[in-house]
Amino acid sequence: MKARRDAMNADLVVVNHHLFFADMALRDSGVAELLPSVDIAVFDEAHQLGEAGVQFLGASLGSGQLLDFTHDMLAAGLKQARGLQPWHDLAAAVERSARELRLHCAGPLRDTRGVIKLRWEERASRPGFADVLSQVDAACSAGLAALDTVSELSPDFTRLAERARELARLATRFAAPAGEGKVRWIELGTQQARLTESPLDIRDALSEQRGRAPKAWVFTSATLGDDERLSWFTDAAGLEDATALRVGSPFDYAAHARVWVPQRMPRPNEPGHPSAVADIAARCARALGGRTFVLTTTLRALQTVGTQLQESLAEDGIAVLVQGQHPKRVLMQRFVSEGRAVLVGSQSFWEGIDVPGDALQCVIIDKLPFPPPNDPLVEARVKKLEREGRNAFNEYFVAEAAVSLKQGAGRLIRSESDRGLLVVCDPRLAQMGYGRRLLAALPPMARLASEDEALDWLRALAAEH
Repeated sequence: MKARRDAMNADLVVVNHHLFFADMALRDSGVAELLPSVDIAVFDEAHQLGEAGVQFLGASLGSGQLLDFTHDMLAAGLKQARGLQPWHDLAAAVERSARELRLHCAGPLRDTRGVIKLRWEERASRPGFADVLSQVDAACSAGLAALDTVSELSPDFTRLAERARELARLATRFAAPAGEGKVRWIELGTQQARLTESPLDIRDALSEQRGRAPKAWVFTSATLGDDERLSWFTDAAGLEDATALRVGSPFDYAAHARVWVPQRMPRPNEPGHPSAVADIAARCARALGGRTFVLTTTLRALQTVGTQLQESLAEDGIAVLVQGQHPKRVLMQRFVSEGRAVLVGSQSFWEGIDVPGDALQCVIIDKLPFPPPNDPLVEARVKKLEREGRNAFNEYFVAEAAVSLKQGAGRLIRSESDRGLLVVCDPRLAQMGYGRRLLAALPPMARLASEDEALDWLRALAAEH
């Protein structure tokens, strides 16, 4: 509340994207507002805005939420209103509904590793799904009725009643068909299941906000698209009427950076590709003396590449740091402090990482970062484009890959004096027609034709170090 009061009195307020959408949701509900009304809204790293908005503007109902509510209701009831309501029975009913929800969503997939996304139709169409949601609604509504009778005893009961009301509302929402422009899926983990509904993009929400308040909107990022209109971003955000300005980089990529696309290696969908990536990474790291990032597009490739590199570089005195072995901050500190090191990371290392100078002079990307075609949100976006008669591969898959590839490549050159090598271990970049568009989306690095040229460039950088 103090931070909110300070914001209301300030001339300039800095928030993250999620807080902006939280304020938007509160204003839409008519309850309150978190942030002051402003004359100018500036969004840095605006390429992240779409996904942040889609996450925040959606809705989810998880068995974990229900179990958390169960424990909190039971604890508060026994401590502050013992004997006034059958707290054990009420909690048991919510807990049963949570476990039934998890079992129904899992179906035959009783044992899972990590979190997997299931198509909504595969589970929601099974007999008994409506009954499970009705059970959740009934159990939470019973809890709400009980909490309302003791709400005057403690603010805890008022907050618990709000949670019960929201959980019952979500159960009713997911029992009904999804609205226009919405997509649903189920996330199944080892301990819980979560029903999720999301808008396909932030067009409608952002357009409504722009129409509601007269102010200037500025969206800025190093990666908003690979064409003059910046259509990758402007189309999804409903900003076709915006003035677009593309500003060149102050970095001399042609002189300071090189890019190499190995062509004599398996394609990403062929066996042995992660192993071939690890082999190339080991040779590059030896030539340079570490100071290398390996960015993978999947966690499976991360483990394969990381393990193989640890074995192959063990005798070279080069440390291999793998995402997941330590917190991200610790990995980055060790990478910089050890000097002779290779860091193998997945999605969270593709952006937001800043290692200027010669501490990082080689970035290796395992394959082109196309969106996963079987992801429910991706499938829904593709179907929408196809219904509109548009080419989903060019307008969605290639456009998404261009932005992600530029983000990953952006880890290499971080200052005007930085020098380095980018390696993209995907032959499709050189062999397929769309490869030219993806190469053009990268900074204008000089292209190398062979591994010998690439290793010579790294050895020259090592000699300067």
